[in-house]
Amino acid sequence: MGSLPSEIDTFLSTSFTHLVIGGGTAGLVVASRLAEDKDITVGVLEAGHAAFDHPGINVPGRFGETLGTEHDWQFATVPQPGLNGRSLPWPRGKVLGGSSALNFMTWNRACKEDYDAWEELGCEGWGWEALRPYFMKTERLHESSPSHQATNFSYFNPKFHGKDGPIHSTYTTQYGASHQHWHKTLNSLGVETNRSHFGGSNVGAWTSLTSVEPEQRERSYSATAYYRPNAGKANLILLTGATVQQILLESSSEGGWIAKGARFAYEGSEHSVPNVSGEIIICGGSVSSPQLLELSGIGNPEILKAAGIEVKVANPAVGENLQEHMMTMMVYEIDPSIPTLESLRNSPSLAAAADHEYESTRSGLRTTLPSSVAYLPFSHYLPSSTLSQSISSLAPSTPETDPRHEREAILRRRFTHDQNLGQIEYNFDLSNYSVHYPSEPGKKYATMLQMLQYPFSTGCIHIPPSRERGKPTTVDEKPLIDPKYYEGEDGAVDLEMMSQAQRFADRIVKTAPLSGIIVKRVWPPLPPSSSSSSTASLSSSSPNLTTAAAASARETSPQQETIDRRQQQQQRSSAGNTSEEEEEEEEEDFSAWVRANTVTDWHPVGTCAMGGDGYVVDARLRVYGVRGLRVVDASVMPLQISAHLQATVYAIGEKGAAMIREDWEMGRQRGGNDV
Repeated sequence: MGSLPSEIDTFLSTSFTHLVIGGGTAGLVVASRLAEDKDITVGVLEAGHAAFDHPGINVPGRFGETLGTEHDWQFATVPQPGLNGRSLPWPRGKVLGGSSALNFMTWNRACKEDYDAWEELGCEGWGWEALRPYFMKTERLHESSPSHQATNFSYFNPKFHGKDGPIHSTYTTQYGASHQHWHKTLNSLGVETNRSHFGGSNVGAWTSLTSVEPEQRERSYSATAYYRPNAGKANLILLTGATVQQILLESSSEGGWIAKGARFAYEGSEHSVPNVSGEIIICGGSVSSPQLLELSGIGNPEILKAAGIEVKVANPAVGENLQEHMMTMMVYEIDPSIPTLESLRNSPSLAAAADHEYESTRSGLRTTLPSSVAYLPFSHYLPSSTLSQSISSLAPSTPETDPRHEREAILRRRFTHDQNLGQIEYNFDLSNYSVHYPSEPGKKYATMLQMLQYPFSTGCIHIPPSRERGKPTTVDEKPLIDPKYYEGEDGAVDLEMMSQAQRFADRIVKTAPLSGIIVKRVWPPLPPSSSSSSTASLSSSSPNLTTAAAASARETSPQQETIDRRQQQQQRSSAGNTSEEEEEEEEEDFSAWVRANTVTDWHPVGTCAMGGDGYVVDARLRVYGVRGLRVVDASVMPLQISAHLQATVYAIGEKGAAMIREDWEMGRQRGGNDV
């Protein structure tokens, strides 16, 4: 009796109509939707492996544990002058499901204007109304009960949510002690609770939905939601552990190039899929998609020649237009009696107890996720004169004929005082998130995260030059990631806005009732000029602090005492009794700290941007200059959005798959497979 064919043998012996490169967030959406057509046979090549049983992926409260592991590509930026020469880690998922297996499960959408801006840039059919059906097609909302809404502010408007899509969206059942104070604190600062933050505006305070399956309380992501239910289909063939090296392009009899297959490495050997009859769909994400295009001879001729790559399609836009959300993390010491996920990392016995509770009841700390969110326009805390002054320093850097000119105009327009957009995201969660501030034993912390949503800083991702004459750059040489954080005049505006954002973040944390659980700010350190108040007032102004916490405060450094004076100043300010001199004295300059502490928010977009002439793909996601080749992932987004990316990337996958199927059907009706 003969042996069963191996995975690689099965893959190589299959005749594919479509080949998907990258089994990540968008790639598995595309593959599963294409496989719904029995006349389509789709292959998927994924560099990572499946990890369906990995607790660091499945268990919500263990988010972040897979960063820096074998399931992470472990990319890094080149040294950034705007960050004092620092190089930042850039996690990307190297696992079936891609970064949807690694992210923190936040489920949200951007403002209507963000998607309409894409259409304004020439991306017909990509505005808010056109995308809404695809947002809803991917989602399966599990509605919160009236009592849950009343307690946790878990509001929603059902007409903006899908009910039977593959990705589960649900509200967490258990929240940290800080969440009960989040909405009231923001409300007291003039920020309203947004009861329909999926309806076209995410501005305001809200409780985040999460991509979690509610019965088992496990992560819902593309591998479990899209691929696994379709894994048994004979027309869907997956090969994991396969790193694609190059798209195989053939010269067309009609002129130009046509994509016909791919060359890839698998278990130490090279293989190829040479005769795909339909299309090749690249879904590698904002880092790997431009890398693969360049390795295949599509890109800036200067970069390709330096890498020893034959130029087939000259397109200087490939790898450019990189936009990323910048993030900082302010750390606060909190009441030590409050349980945090960090406690589990520091105590094996507590971790074991939490694991047992999760495994037996699907409850407890292991089910908690960051959920206290607010998106705000700069105008909420900055006067129009400040915004006008900031933007006036920016002269248009491109001529009107340059495709980038319209993008710059949209970014400048967003700075006007009447734009009610989520320009900055605030997210407060228990535990110390900062890589720069080491936790002290026995103390508890919370982190206020600030994320800039519409950066002016624009970078690039390219393959490196060849290391040796006559030997072209390969996929094994990691791409050069250069976000250009805070560089140039554009970057100076980003730095100023992030510095201003820290001030309002500090004000949020100093405002009751959230201030009631705060002992002191520890990162950034309080300025020496603020260290002059008594701890007696600390315990009285924070009635929720335990006696032990107050005693601990009296024993800490003199910086501890500043919180009393700050709270008193805030109370005087609320009552209208603070002088301009006192307010000026209280205003800290965070710019140096921001430059030294900014990190990635893991949301890169734009490196295979969609648009008209001068972009990488057209509005149907077809690569300019090549027939039968598309890109479907976050890299096609021409402008950054004010949201965590995953819900939008799923929608891109859904819309991309629909267009591919439409074009395939049209080709069949014409009697051929032209695309």
